[in-house]
Amino acid sequence: MDNSATASAASHEKLGATLVFLSALFWSFGGAIARFLTIEDSWTVVFWRGLFAALFLFGFLLFRDGPRETVRLYRNMGVPGLLVGFGFATASTCFIIAIGYTTVANVVLIQAGVPLFAALMAWIIYRESISFTTWLAIVAVIVGVAIMVMGGPLIARADDMLGLGLMDGQAATANSAIDMRYAWFGNLLALTIAIVFAMVTVVTRRFPDVRQTPGASVGVLFAAMVAFTQAGSVQVSGGELAILAGFGMLNLGLGMAFFVTGARMIPAAFAALLGTAETMLSPVWVAIFHNEIPGVETVIGGTIVLVALLAYLYSALRNQKPVAPTAMPN
Repeated sequence: MDNSATASAASHEKLGATLVFLSALFWSFGGAIARFLTIEDSWTVVFWRGLFAALFLFGFLLFRDGPRETVRLYRNMGVPGLLVGFGFATASTCFIIAIGYTTVANVVLIQAGVPLFAALMAWIIYRESISFTTWLAIVAVIVGVAIMVMGGPLIARADDMLGLGLMDGQAATANSAIDMRYAWFGNLLALTIAIVFAMVTVVTRRFPDVRQTPGASVGVLFAAMVAFTQAGSVQVSGGELAILAGFGMLNLGLGMAFFVTGARMIPAAFAALLGTAETMLSPVWVAIFHNEIPGVETVIGGTIVLVALLAYLYSALRNQKPVAPTAMPN
């Protein structure tokens, strides 16, 4: 390979890495955005977020591929594409409901185990081989998730932890929106998200021609349709509608567009490694904007999950061959 080709490949990979990191950055604001909403009915949030995300992703496909190719992509989704859609419908719904019962930190840290849950699922279904190192990482992730799911009190107010003693009403926090008695339910929903996304990962690996974006757009639209039938009302104020538009189009839709564009340019393990930025940044944003501080169980379990995941991804990246531009489906 000559110098110009090497420079072009390096530039290609740098662009891909930047786009994947931007996707993680946009996704990381999801919990913080949700905490700004005062809508009591989670189904109303699911409806508007799904609708705005579906419109954005459909527009993205039209812009990128043109009308004729977009129609062909939807026609050729098949069962694998519908499974991807089911995954996104379930995950987008569970996320909104889960953060009403537990912390954002718990949700994103439990989700961080997706690559290892996918490896375990592929072993169970397709008998794909798993190295001893991966087995250790899987066990560590299961232990870390169990600590978070079965833990006790989940959050503390930032001002209480710092000993500031702010008076009631001086600072609004997300704590009042979380019923601590049912935190286990939110944790189980977060685990459901991880398992469903692991399924999506296995499907897209098994069927490399499956395009994620059409399936994702169908999935979030289906979630919106279901939410419409369950919501007491979909009426929201103008300010809330603006937040919901950003929640759907920028946080979910644009994040997805960045990911599917950039992930094809870099090794899958590198993309997953960059994706951990979402896991690390999400709790930071809710701590800064909403005083939502994870408890001891979350810190312990989350640390176990992150260390196991990073060790697994580092090992996978070392053993992975250079990527072909079309290695990741979109």
